[in-house]
This record gives sequence, C-alpha cells and structure tokens, in this order.
Amino acid sequence: MPRVDAKRGTLPKVGDASDPHGMAAHFASFLEWIRVRGYSEQTAHNAAVAMGLFIRWCSERGVSRPSEVTKPLVIRYQRHLYHYRTKSGMPLSFKSQQARLTPIRAFFKYLSKNNLVLYNPAADLELPKIEKRLPRCVLSASEAESVINVPDVTTPLGVRDRAILETFYSTGMRRLELVGLKILDLDIERGTVMVRLGKGKKDRMIPIGERALLWIEKYLYDVRHQLVVEPDDGTLFLSSRGEPFSGMWMSSLVREYVTAANIGKKGSCHLFRHAMATLMLEGGADIRFIQAMLGHADLSTTQIYTQVSIRKLKEIHTATHPARMMRTGGTARIPTRDEDGASVVAASPAMSPPCDARASLALPLAADPDEEE
Repeated sequence: MPRVDAKRGTLPKVGDASDPHGMAAHFASFLEWIRVRGYSEQTAHNAAVAMGLFIRWCSERGVSRPSEVTKPLVIRYQRHLYHYRTKSGMPLSFKSQQARLTPIRAFFKYLSKNNLVLYNPAADLELPKIEKRLPRCVLSASEAESVINVPDVTTPLGVRDRAILETFYSTGMRRLELVGLKILDLDIERGTVMVRLGKGKKDRMIPIGERALLWIEKYLYDVRHQLVVEPDDGTLFLSSRGEPFSGMWMSSLVREYVTAANIGKKGSCHLFRHAMATLMLEGGADIRFIQAMLGHADLSTTQIYTQVSIRKLKEIHTATHPARMMRTGGTARIPTRDEDGASVVAASPAMSPPCDARASLALPLAADPDEEE
C-alpha cells in the first residue's frame, strides 16, 4: 500500500489530472463539494488520504475512470485492506479499514447523485464492524500528577508546558481544541473556558480548575510575551518560535513528558482526557456531566468510561463475592509466607465486612434496577 505523507497539504499526486473523466478530476470536484457544504478540513484531508490510496490501487490494475469501477472491484479492494500487513507485520484494524472505505462509498454516492456514473458500485458495500475497545492506558491520579510535575518550571518553556498539561488534565479537551484556544476563550473570573468549533464544529463552555488557571496566568504574565511574534493572533499556547502548535507537535511534546515520568505507560494528549473522565466518574460525577465536558454528541460514546472506572465495581466485588468474603466463625486457608520467604498455606480466622458496610456498597446497584436491561 502506498505511503501517504504525514504533513497535511502534501498528499501524493494520483491519477491523470488531465483526463476530465478520470478519477483524479472527479475526486477534485468531490473535495470541493465537501468543502462547500461546510465539512472540516480534517474530513477533506482524511478523504484525500483514503481516496489517494484507492485511486493508486485501481491505477495499478488498469482502472483509471470511475465508470470502469465495478462492484466486484470494490469488494476486492475491501479484501485487500483486510489482508494487508504493515511493515511491522500487523494488520489494519477494522477502524482503519472502515476509515479507508467510508470516503469511497461517499465518493461514488456523490457521482451517482450527479449522474456522473451510470450506477453506484459501492452502494451495497458493507463496512466492517468496529471493535468496541477500552482505552489501552488510563492514568491514575498519582500517575497524572507525576507527569504534570515533570516540566522544569524554573524555565519559561517549563512554565508553558506545565500550563498545557494542567489544562489537558483539568478540562479533558481534545488535542486540536487546546491547540486552537485563544486568550479571549478564557474567563478567569468565572473559571470557564470556551472550546470553539470542537469536533462536529460545535462550541461548548466547560469549567477549568483553579490550579490550571493559576499556571495559565503565570504563563500569560511571565512567559507568553517572550514567545509571541507579531502580528499576534491571540493564540493562547505558542511554540518556541512564536507560532501556534500543530497537532503532531503537541502530541510529541506531551508524549515526551509521559515517557520522562517513567510510570510504565505510553501515550500522549488523550491520556489526560481518559484520566479526567475516569477519575470524575469514580469521584461520583454523573455521566451526563462528563458527556458535556468531553463534547460527546452521543451518550454511548461517553459510556465507555463506565467500564474503565473499576473502583466502585471492585468495592462491590470485595464486599459481596464469596471468594473474597469469608464467613464469620469459620477458618480459612489462605496463602502466606514463612520467615524464609517461602509460600505456605495457613489457617486463618475468617473475617467478613459488617453487614451495614455491605449494604451501603450495594446501594448504587440497587438504586437502578433496570440498568442491566
């Protein structure tokens, strides 16, 4: 599979642009159609990446025009994606496969609606089901603090980086949302921040913690004026060259601090998003408030954190499961260690938590009997 340049705007040229009926010419009009209807540049970029790979694949098989694409050819490309292996020998995830196929289906739907092809060869294309995966790594409160404390706050860039990490941790905003923050989006007096044109081009106002605001204020008064280059567009966080961060640059910055913290976990900006949602849920926040914080359009997207937040379930398990709760008055044989450190099994008086403790821990489950349904 051809490689695609990572930097946006430097996509490889594919197809014969001089052919008015060729794939490249029709796809150029499709991209214009996407932009005219208000879709984001990220959507257009993703479509260009996916279609560039498909057009090259078709070209290698002698297919250069949309009218030459057939339903069996589209299905064959879908099988190609399934069997494709990266340089490391790993297959494409179903999410990646779906991301490659969705623009193809949209492209031929556009051509069909505008009578540019006789029929839509991708009309019956069934996209692969995406796995419902949990976040690979979720920071605990102590691990998040360890990462936040890594920057050297005796230096200007250290103060800036501490403010960035505090903002990620306090708000859980997405990487590009933080990159696009303006100074005027902050309301220090009210303790809020306005996220403008987040995912789906939606604005939302969310709270930000006092500690994060204090670090942002320190950055604004002591550091930012040293970094800014005129004309100043009001972007909150600036790079050492006085420019707004790119998404990749921000990811690299945060990833270095996560690695330097030596907590045994890998990741970048989204680690703090996961941590904020999980820790708020464990602290008793209603999931709908977390949905508002994260800017999720669908509550089902937020509900993934109910599975990651294990602390309350662990307490219930400890209090109620017979393998974890011994009956009073009996003896239990439990593993222990002797003076030499060898593992032995010894009899020990059985213990059980008080009845009132078990009842109080079971209350959250009893309060919502229809949850299982």
